Amino acid sequence: MSFVFAAPEALVAAAGDLATIGSTVGAANAAAAANTTSLLAAGADEVSAAIAALFGAHGQAYQVLSGQAAAFHQQFVQALTAGGTSYAAADYAAATPLQPLLDAINAPFVAATGRPLIGNGANGAPGTGANGGAGGWLIGNGGAGGSGTSSTTADGGKGGSGGAAGLFGSGGAGGPAATPRPPAKPAGPAERAGMPCWSAPAVPAAPAGARQMPAARPAGPAGPAATPACSSALPATVAPAG
Repeated sequence: MSFVFAAPEALVAAAGDLATIGSTVGAANAAAAANTTSLLAAGADEVSAAIAALFGAHGQAYQVLSGQAAAFHQQFVQALTAGGTSYAAADYAAATPLQPLLDAINAPFVAATGRPLIGNGANGAPGTGANGGAGGWLIGNGGAGGSGTSSTTADGGKGGSGGAAGLFGSGGAGGPAATPRPPAKPAGPAERAGMPCWSAPAVPAAPAGARQMPAARPAGPAGPAATPACSSALPATVAPAG
């Protein structure tokens, strides 16, 4: 004997898709009815009229057949929708009265051991490295361990352990380790502020008897002095008397 699992939401979605297909096919048949059921004869002779009548009869028969198919399609969509609704109602009716009974059975075991008799363990929160909760003593799967916390170490934070399984069940999967964060980049040396220093070689003294340049024009009033970062003064040179 094979078991069949029904998903009510999938049945309702399939019924909606089928209804859309039926509407599209019906619109196409209605658009083609005028050109397939009332054909004009190609000529005034009897043969052309007979051919037009033959094709028109086929078009009318197709419209009758398509109407019957549309009615069957509509009934199928209604049955599928009703089936999905019935499955959903049955699931709700079966789960609602059993939950209080299950809570009453698990209450003494949770109070004594912190673990239910029947039920699955809770999963560890992501990014905490917490262990998964243990499943029920009799029936239940262990919860999955939480993923590791972010860390700057080479391996990252360690994931939590999976929860223990019950007598019938499977243990929870261990949480994955977190991806390590790259260490902070050290700050570079501070740049030296101020203007760059410049130095120039000393100018040799002019020989005796050399033609001297005319005296420079007197300078105007001095503006505010700038304070350079550093300077290199040139040595004074004195020309010998000629």
